[in-house]
Amino acid sequence: MPHLTAQLQEDLKSAMRAKDVVALNALRALKTALTNAAIEKGGLGSALDLAEAVAIVRKQVKQRHESLAQYAANDRPELAAIEQAEISVLQRYLPAALSAADLDELITGAIAETGASSKADLGKVIKLVQDKAAGRADGKTLSQAVMQRLK
Repeated sequence: MPHLTAQLQEDLKSAMRAKDVVALNALRALKTALTNAAIEKGGLGSALDLAEAVAIVRKQVKQRHESLAQYAANDRPELAAIEQAEISVLQRYLPAALSAADLDELITGAIAETGASSKADLGKVIKLVQDKAAGRADGKTLSQAVMQRLK
């Protein structure tokens, strides 16, 4: 995570210099969320590993997607545009997503490794695929793909 923290700090400085309010708000919120998670994990000064940091970034993006949907449903396009811009800023901190073929390959390997044959084994397969994907696949997408394979 040191690389992510250093990049975040540099991007914060750049956003301040550029007076980019939207990026600044998103980056400050992300920094706060990462700091709070680190404190919860082991007290002030502890560090998160990369997978934990990526999970925090995903959570921040998910929150903004939910807000975006609410603003769109309530006819607030100006607020929806801000949320969309913040999503774009935060997505720079996420690792490249797995392609459908790569995800399918991981699921196939996990099913073979766990010996899964029905939906009763869904949890084991999802956990193994999440571990192997290392934050490069969205949880919802991943679970839907596993459910399609285990009938």
